[in-house]
Amino acid sequence: MRIGLIQITQETSSFNPTLTTLADFESFGIYEGVEMLERLHASGPVGGYLDAIGRTDVDIETVPIIRGAARSGGRLSLEAFEFFDAKVRDGLRDAGELDGLVMLLHGAASAEGIDDVEGALLATARDVVGPSMRLALMLDHHANVTREIVDRADIIVGFRTQPHDQFETARDLTSLAVQLFSGEISPTTSWRKLRMLTHQEQYLTSRGPMKTLFDRARDAERDPRVLAVSPFPMQCWLDAAEGGWAIIVVTDDDPPLAESLAEELAELAWSMRDDFQRTESRPIDEAVTDADRADRGLVLLSDTGDSVLGGSGGDSTVILEAILRLGIRSRALVPMIDAASAVQLAQAGVGTTVTVALGGRSNPFFTPLEVTGVVRAVSDGVVELDGHAEDQIQMGATVAFDVGPATLLVSEYAGIAGIDPAVYRHVGVEPADYKLAVMKTASNFQYMAPLTSTIIRVATPGPTQSDIAALAWQRVPRPIFPMESPQTWRG
Repeated sequence: MRIGLIQITQETSSFNPTLTTLADFESFGIYEGVEMLERLHASGPVGGYLDAIGRTDVDIETVPIIRGAARSGGRLSLEAFEFFDAKVRDGLRDAGELDGLVMLLHGAASAEGIDDVEGALLATARDVVGPSMRLALMLDHHANVTREIVDRADIIVGFRTQPHDQFETARDLTSLAVQLFSGEISPTTSWRKLRMLTHQEQYLTSRGPMKTLFDRARDAERDPRVLAVSPFPMQCWLDAAEGGWAIIVVTDDDPPLAESLAEELAELAWSMRDDFQRTESRPIDEAVTDADRADRGLVLLSDTGDSVLGGSGGDSTVILEAILRLGIRSRALVPMIDAASAVQLAQAGVGTTVTVALGGRSNPFFTPLEVTGVVRAVSDGVVELDGHAEDQIQMGATVAFDVGPATLLVSEYAGIAGIDPAVYRHVGVEPADYKLAVMKTASNFQYMAPLTSTIIRVATPGPTQSDIAALAWQRVPRPIFPMESPQTWRG
């Protein structure tokens, strides 16, 4: 059996005007052919795929086509989209005869002039392999599921957890794909699209209404007739014409069961819509002051409006400004994605006192902040990682910069911002020595967890802010909850 393999992932915030370019993908690695398997064999989606292949008795030849991943951000540039679209088309044309195709995509990517990047890539794949080729698709559970996506795939499985279980979901999807390609199962899909968006603060699947919904999905999968149940609480900053939550149910040749479960899960999600709107974030000055007064550290300050993992630029200075203005006594870590400042500080050199207009470049929500500090360390930004989809990332020019009580990690590229101790340790900074750490994420706290005493969500403005109703929506179908109060989830 010959299986084609493609991974292309990026998550778009429509409210971040800075385009995601090929350079952003290159900082995480663009791999073609066998290099995909060599570089990504142990972790992430490709690692999960290979794990499942290794467990099967079927004789399988994997035909790797292209892997490209970028951190969340603004829309893809047209150049970036056309690059991957051409790689999919040409790679499949050159692949020879295949028995099936596995595509590991995100589902919430947009490009210049293209709302639905994944739907477009699936259409390109279908143009080459034809309508009868079996195609198995994995999506992030923050995907915006569209008609194009559903129509082009034979089986769809979304992540089961937030933080995401990329390896495990890819493994389980691949196991189903082998059965599909072998003719052992006959998937039937039912789906529901909801006129509903929800903010990031209730995204975690380990608690609250999201746990209730995802637990019900897992319960439904205990039925041997059910292959996969995937809720898709859409990435809440994607302004797309088919925007909104979705539910997908795949059964083994049982359309009535798929229909009834999809309806049930949609009704359950809708019934909890007000619960999903509960917020926990606190005013900036209050959050910073309370963190400074905490009995012990490390206190994580979640910069909800500038979530790099949600699509923001990572250069908001509002929490840093409060730390300096309020005169806090505790030592604080602050990541800052600012290419111009990173290069300027790196060129100044270690030990130099520098005044710089920091941050505030990526979007209209943010403004630069003039600070004076001392360059502590300079790095080329190559960071070795453990437990991520990539074992190495490139953050470009990266500087540890001491400003008052704060140590800033100023980097040229986003990388993973400051969510993992490794990005600080690679410049000689130990997070355990600090009491506060600004986190450019609203949910991916797991890497800092061993050091963490408390997490405080901060109500900051930005392209990933929790107050989604205040954003300038233009394309999502209206009415839609919570901007309006429709009486039903149905479109």
